[in-house]
Amino acid sequence: MLSVFTLTENETPPGTGGTPARASTSGLNNASTRVAQPFTRLIRGSVRRLARSTSSRYHMLRNRIYYALKPFVPHAIRTAIRRKLAMRLRKHIGGVWPIMPGSEDPPQNWPGWPDGKQFALILTHDVESKTGLSRCRSLMQLEQDLGFRSSFNFIPEGSYRVPAELREELTASGFEVGIHDLKHDGRLFFSRRKFKRRAVRINGYAREWGASGFRSGFMLRNLDWLHDLDVQYDASTFDTDPFEPQPQGRHTIFPFWVPNPNGDSITYQRSAVNPSSKGYVELPYTLPQDFTLFVLLQEKTPEIWMRKLDWIAQHGGMALVATINRFWST
Repeated sequence: MLSVFTLTENETPPGTGGTPARASTSGLNNASTRVAQPFTRLIRGSVRRLARSTSSRYHMLRNRIYYALKPFVPHAIRTAIRRKLAMRLRKHIGGVWPIMPGSEDPPQNWPGWPDGKQFALILTHDVESKTGLSRCRSLMQLEQDLGFRSSFNFIPEGSYRVPAELREELTASGFEVGIHDLKHDGRLFFSRRKFKRRAVRINGYAREWGASGFRSGFMLRNLDWLHDLDVQYDASTFDTDPFEPQPQGRHTIFPFWVPNPNGDSITYQRSAVNPSSKGYVELPYTLPQDFTLFVLLQEKTPEIWMRKLDWIAQHGGMALVATINRFWST
């Protein structure tokens, strides 16, 4: 299982940044107001649901086109375009990033952290290249020297092969080995039929590696489909990150349970883990990715990380960071 450090230091709609403004009822008497309010809430909710549905369809179409063309566009050009878009977006999302108001509310039936600890820290690393693979041992040693353990997430069918010796060395030292997508090509969720076929292969690697956790490439996800994976937790979501290709966040800094009821649709519950139900734990990352901070937004210091970490600790949440191997320097 994932190493979680519990330390003792002392759902709003996407893009709204808080509670929607109340509809004006000036000129109405109290009775009229009581009659109008349910209809106002109904209309407002319908508009929000339509906006979310339209936004989701737009992002799905955009991502299909982007990941189909991605292999033919040089990395430097892709990064330059993303940086320009991120800089422009940053001017408009101060109310929801890096802190989403309301995400500090604990989930239903939240039992608290073990042994009365006040918050949790989770370190995860996504190994996305041969260069990153070559740096795993030095990073492992650095974290051992500092008293930490983390999860290394490897791509099973990517541009490199993971030596069994490395996986065994990591787990023997108390680290975790996780599954990072299958091919990391942005196409895992293109169709339900193809996902089911890929899920069989992912499950095979999970058994071979002894992996209990999964994270998709580029944080693309369909939490319904992930029930096909034989894992105990998924880490493909976030509390708030409008810079991601699929930007809808989960708006919580706590882990939550994703149940798999006997039905065609799944209602996601912001609730604590229910061991008697079939499902998996979702672990959203709650600290911005290093690629976002230091490459797209050109930050020069970890000040945003430190500020968000202090805020999470104050509210007893989970500080989960996902780093990408391209930026490791040990």
